Amino acid sequence: MALPEVFKLYYPPLDDHPLPEPEEERENLGITSPASAIQQPNEFKTEYHPRSSRATLCQPFEEFRVAQEIQQVPVDEESWHPFSSRGDLEFAEIALNAALNKSHINALLSLISRISQGQAQFSKHEVPVTYKRNEQEYEVHTRPIWDWALDLLDNPLLAPHFVWDACRVYKHNGMEFERFFDEPWTGDRWWDIQSSLPPDVDGAVPLCFILYADKTKLSSHGMVKGYPVVARCTNLPVHIRNGEGFGGGRVVGWLPIVPEDAAEEGKLGYTTLKRIVWHESFLKFLEHVTQYSKTGYSHKCYNDIPRWLFPVILILSADYEEQCMMSLIRGRGGKCPCPVCLVPLAELHDLSKTYPLRSVEEAKEALRVYNFSKAQGDVILKSLGLRPVENVFWLVLHSDPHDALSLDRLHSLHAGLWKHLLGELKKILASLGRDAEAAFEKLIADFPRWRNFNHFVSVISISFTDGNKFQDLSKQTLYSALGILTHRASPVGYRLLRVIGSYLQLDSWIGLDVHTESTLAAIEAELLVFDAELKAYITCATESEIEKLKLDWNFPKTHLWKHIGRDIRRKGAARNYSTRPNEKLHGPLKDTYHRRTNGKNVAAQILRVDHHQFALKLLRERISTLDEHHRLQALGDDAPDEEDLPIAFDNDWKLCSPMQRPSSILNIENNGQTDRAFQHFRRKFTDFINECLPTYGHQLMSWLVFPPNFQIHEHRYLKVNYKSTVDWKQATDHLRCNPQFHGRPRFDHALIQLTAEKTAFVRLVFMFKCCISNIGSFEFALVQPYTAGIGVPRRMDRIFKLTRIKAVPRASSIFIPLVSFIRGAVLVPDPDRQDEYLVVDHIDSDMFLRMKAGALQ
Repeated sequence: MALPEVFKLYYPPLDDHPLPEPEEERENLGITSPASAIQQPNEFKTEYHPRSSRATLCQPFEEFRVAQEIQQVPVDEESWHPFSSRGDLEFAEIALNAALNKSHINALLSLISRISQGQAQFSKHEVPVTYKRNEQEYEVHTRPIWDWALDLLDNPLLAPHFVWDACRVYKHNGMEFERFFDEPWTGDRWWDIQSSLPPDVDGAVPLCFILYADKTKLSSHGMVKGYPVVARCTNLPVHIRNGEGFGGGRVVGWLPIVPEDAAEEGKLGYTTLKRIVWHESFLKFLEHVTQYSKTGYSHKCYNDIPRWLFPVILILSADYEEQCMMSLIRGRGGKCPCPVCLVPLAELHDLSKTYPLRSVEEAKEALRVYNFSKAQGDVILKSLGLRPVENVFWLVLHSDPHDALSLDRLHSLHAGLWKHLLGELKKILASLGRDAEAAFEKLIADFPRWRNFNHFVSVISISFTDGNKFQDLSKQTLYSALGILTHRASPVGYRLLRVIGSYLQLDSWIGLDVHTESTLAAIEAELLVFDAELKAYITCATESEIEKLKLDWNFPKTHLWKHIGRDIRRKGAARNYSTRPNEKLHGPLKDTYHRRTNGKNVAAQILRVDHHQFALKLLRERISTLDEHHRLQALGDDAPDEEDLPIAFDNDWKLCSPMQRPSSILNIENNGQTDRAFQHFRRKFTDFINECLPTYGHQLMSWLVFPPNFQIHEHRYLKVNYKSTVDWKQATDHLRCNPQFHGRPRFDHALIQLTAEKTAFVRLVFMFKCCISNIGSFEFALVQPYTAGIGVPRRMDRIFKLTRIKAVPRASSIFIPLVSFIRGAVLVPDPDRQDEYLVVDHIDSDMFLRMKAGALQ
């Protein structure tokens, strides 16, 4: 029986028949839009800064950023020293992580301290500050940032990965080279800094830092707080810089916290005192940095190339409260509450307007006037929304704090603006009654599961502070509320959903790890859409009878993403200045407080343990390098050459979780009688095999017939590797096809190559391996295609930028080879329309770009 025309599958060749080349494969995917960041370029171009004396480099995809020559890293055959053996080191790791009591591990800690000799140590300083004619001292613990940076430079495992020169990188989009931004050195700020270094100094390059600071609650009751400072080196690639290894974030100290005083709190003098203490204390971290930013520092790199290093604070990573402290603005109550520009307080909600950027020169002049005449200076400072304090970052050349501050998605969006939108949603649902709330909660609870994606059973009556949960909830809320907050049922709720829809568009655009001028243009356009939708919501909320709806949206988090396009152009992708990697370091500090301190003078105790853990981490990385060296030695001539390692790759898959025993094809058909997808299983499989095997190069002399006892081995888990359309690197989806996965059925969806020209979404029904006599072993899946016609696109889908698809009847299930899988997908059923589904394109950046490019060609 021949398959209907729509189900005549495209069978990608296997084994001896090579897969399509990357460009050909992308054409099959239908990703042809030249105005997006997702097209696989034929060629990359890198223009280096003129001061680097490096020629422009053009490379094919396979060589881009992998063709650098790296000298062989020396291997220490006894890298566990000063421990007497590797076993002793591993015992020390266990003992330290287990937090044994002091009497058990005094000797161990003494040994560990020997490891750290030569590494930058913590030291305590007393910072004197006068308040109301009384001098008070504040304790700050520091590891000078410069000493920590030299430790990184001297580490042979990290040295080859440092990037010194600014560059402008381009990819060819089929018509022209289009510039893109990802790492900080691809942005304009690094380029401008390198241009401003002394022209008479050969080898002058910036050594750039990311600095983070934030108070955190150490005790469960919140009475004991810590104030860690974290540094990262921006010259290292993001996978190292944001990683958890030796080259990742490092706690470099502990700032003092000015105690709360009910009698003084809120007074201008006491508020100013807190700023003075912060900046005077932070100066201790910048020992040598301030000096070398002016004179430079001569350093010979691992490849014996001498360079003059000029330290720069390139990025300040912080939430809004800390941004106010770092930039010394007056915050929400000031006339200009933005740390980057001079937008008036009353215009924070209006994203259609642009205001002058702040400058260090302007702030210095205002402070000079204040020091000469407090009355005149105070007027100027208030008009600028500034505090009368000298900013410590002014002492570091090329480190304008207003330019270094950037949008933090975690606090500004996920745990910021989205919290306000969610609060409005709850008020509107409450006004519609319990039935509306219950319907919303059920749709949230039934939302499809996905790996590393938070699932919620209840939302209305539960509150939390985890920004990652807020982010995941935002992606589920729109789809769950569409059928409830219709224009007829709730005009103001419908208007809010339009705001949420635009918010999700912006968050997905901003979250890309690679940006082009096209994606930046999309962000600028969507900001105007959000601006219009928010204004329309405010108007509707003003006329609504629902109580306590938010009418005043003039708060900083509504405005801060106004500058994201400039941030990306100047400092690369948003992950470069995210607080997420830094906030992950709070957890170990809190654990140390609970398990390793006596509750008194905790800063010194916590930092001492942190230093011990850091020393062990250094040894562990050395041993890992030694293990890899031994592994390659054991392979001998079979060890792959570096140039032979695969860089580009094709779609790949791996079947996992096999059932204990195979089943006969007849049993499978009989066991699935309650599911129409298994109807005529044996006959459909026979037709499928006889049609598809010739496309694999197997010439069939006669029609294959499968006996009732033909063995099929079911599997319930599939890993799918695919090439990300965002950064062209490998990503992996984990798909389940299991009737009882953690107590509930789970049959995931996927995007597949249906024909040579068409892709389609499907739902997994059954996955299996089978062996056909005299031909070979094959892996297939029975799936339900979502290819039925929908008719005229709905207005709602256009407004909310939704991709709607429809499932064919279960009885029309088809077989496909696993090589047809492109990637996994999350589809949400439309409760008001049978068999219709909405694609959750915000599930990740790759799916977002595929939908923007029109994956369903």
